[in-house]
Amino acid sequence: MSERTLFDRIVVSRDVLHGKPRIVGTRITVVQVLDLLAAGKTPLEIISEDYYPDLTEDDVRACIAYASQMIRDDRIVPSA
Repeated sequence: MSERTLFDRIVVSRDVLHGKPRIVGTRITVVQVLDLLAAGKTPLEIISEDYYPDLTEDDVRACIAYASQMIRDDRIVPSA
């Protein structure tokens, strides 16, 4: 199994969820957490019983850091 861990909390594995970045030890993807944040949920709401009680605030912060790193590393070429 090929697996790569980022920020010690985010893992990318071809064999799980088609390689989508997810929180280590779960099937919760980074994008699921980011979507909740974008919808106005707080980290405390996200880790509550209503959403993902197995997560920690550090997991939520790792998702934000992961997204930031991906954007930082991305090369965007404006079209004419």
